[in-house]
Amino acid sequence: MFCKFWVTLGCFILALPLAAVEPGIKAQFVGGTVNGIGLKTNFRLDLTGADTLLVHLGNTDLGITYQKINTVEYGQNVSRRYAAAVLISPLLLLSKSRKHFVTIGYVDQEGKQQALVFRVEKGDIRSVLASLEARTGRRIEYQDSEARKAGKG
Repeated sequence: MFCKFWVTLGCFILALPLAAVEPGIKAQFVGGTVNGIGLKTNFRLDLTGADTLLVHLGNTDLGITYQKINTVEYGQNVSRRYAAAVLISPLLLLSKSRKHFVTIGYVDQEGKQQALVFRVEKGDIRSVLASLEARTGRRIEYQDSEARKAGKG
């Protein structure tokens, strides 16, 4: 009886983070033509819909039909870690910081061309690119050979 209690309590505690998880992948808005979204706004990108890409912006959602997406581009911004090297260790000059950016071009409900540029974390970029390529039927355009290597593995 006593052991059963601890097992049940342990399972409950382990399940709590799963209940709090929001759907989608964390991303950050960095530019584009979409009105009403501030720069550096964090949002969740939900690629699980069969027909529509959902951008969860707190209480509002932006839906983009996969068939209306006409370009998907991936690029990186690579920089040295100068501040960390000065503050922590000169060895950090040998490492690079990479930021991963995706640009989606699409046609909105009014027939106007729109663009959405967002940053995705390193651990999520490959799944985002694979999902977009599979769902839109469009090949990913890479900004350079470094981006191609990072995007494909």
